[in-house]
Amino acid sequence: MGRDLWERMRIELGRRGLNGRREAGAFLLADPAGDKRRVVRVVYYDDLDPECLIGNIRFRALGYSRLWAICEAEKLRVVADVHTHPVTSVAQSDTDRAHPMMAQGGHIALILPCFGTRPVGAKDVGVHEFRGAGGWRSWFGDGAGRVLRLRDA
Repeated sequence: MGRDLWERMRIELGRRGLNGRREAGAFLLADPAGDKRRVVRVVYYDDLDPECLIGNIRFRALGYSRLWAICEAEKLRVVADVHTHPVTSVAQSDTDRAHPMMAQGGHIALILPCFGTRPVGAKDVGVHEFRGAGGWRSWFGDGAGRVLRLRDA
C-alpha cells in the first residue's frame, strides 16, 4: 500500500471514529489485473452501511451488497479489511476472531491501535490472516512489518 494512501486512510479512520470515541473500519481493494496485492482503493464501512459504527462495528448484509457492487463496477477485489482498536494492543478481540469480515481463507484483517488517532507504521499494526476452519495466523512488530509493506508512491 502506498504510504500516502495509508496515512489518508488512517486519518479518515480516526475521524470516522469520532477522534477516539469508537472503532471505525474499511475494506482495502486491489486491481486483480495488476499487482493483485497492491491496495488502490479504500472503502469505509460506514459509507457502505451508515449504521454500522455503534462503538464497536456491526456490519450488515446491506453493506456487503454495496461493496460487491463497487467491486464489480470498478473491476476491483477485496484484499483486506482494516479496523481500529481503542488501545495500543493490535491483537484480535474474541469478537474479531469469531466474526471475520470476510470468512474466506487467506483474507487479511489489519488492526490499528488507538482508534487510528496517531501515526502508525507497518510494525505498529496487527496483521491477521483468516485460515478458514484452521483459525487465524497473526503477525506483530517486525513480523507485521515484513508482511505489510508501505511503499512510497
